[in-house]
Amino acid sequence: MAKIISKKQLSPAVYQIRVEAPLIAEERKAGQFIILQIDNDLGERIPLTIADADTKEGSITLIFQTVGKTTQQLATFEVGDDIPVVVGPLGSPTHIAKYGHVVCVCGGVGIAPMHPIAQAMKAAGNKLTIIMGARNESLFLMREEMDALADELILMTDDGSCGRKGLVTEPLKELCESDPKPDLVIAIGPPIMMKFSALTTKPYGVKTLVSLNSIMVDGTGMCGGCRVTIAGKTKFVCVDGPEFDGHDVDWDNMMQRMNSYKTIEQESVHRFGTEGNHKCHIDKMADDKMGDKK
Repeated sequence: MAKIISKKQLSPAVYQIRVEAPLIAEERKAGQFIILQIDNDLGERIPLTIADADTKEGSITLIFQTVGKTTQQLATFEVGDDIPVVVGPLGSPTHIAKYGHVVCVCGGVGIAPMHPIAQAMKAAGNKLTIIMGARNESLFLMREEMDALADELILMTDDGSCGRKGLVTEPLKELCESDPKPDLVIAIGPPIMMKFSALTTKPYGVKTLVSLNSIMVDGTGMCGGCRVTIAGKTKFVCVDGPEFDGHDVDWDNMMQRMNSYKTIEQESVHRFGTEGNHKCHIDKMADDKMGDKK
């Protein structure tokens, strides 16, 4: 059980919660994540990156977007409610070192998992440029926290309501063309953004790490649900990642796999919205079969 001790709505579809998890708070490192389950019996297991931790309070901060049934249901939880299952920290932590000039490229909810990495890279003595992208100004997350860490903060919006109008790859390309070019780029956000960030840096030979957000179930590498192809080899995001060399990722294969359950996910969201409760697709099939036997 992990009790919610703070809840804040950051935008129409994005929430921040702080939950009691003293052991996770003590052990977590930048780049790691947890898996939570909001129903002991039938609930889906979803991964969320640890955006921050407070060892004195014994808490971790999670930021999530309501994109599916489980996140929509989690958004209905209030302070004092318990999340039945919170497992972590999981995944391999980010390798933190003094590289020189590190560029952090993040978009949308990807800003949240970038925060602890930016913290650690800054503490290691790196010069830090942070490029943040969003559809409009109201959707920027953790803007003050990132501004406090960055030597240079570059804001990009689709509509030009804040900072520069355009894509995050535009200032990234400019930095790669500068002398000296960045020593390391880290990109976290929607897969299409990470893909094109990696394509932008590749001609310049700038090492680029990405944090993949593939579908997960058990988080231990046993189910194989999060498998991706890296440099022609099969890897598992939950144990081998979530960070990989962005130039080695088979992006098309990853994005195709992420869409595999889209229809089932849409059905699940619809049932949750219309019925106020949910049974997973497998259980519904089992019920239908039992009905056939009656």
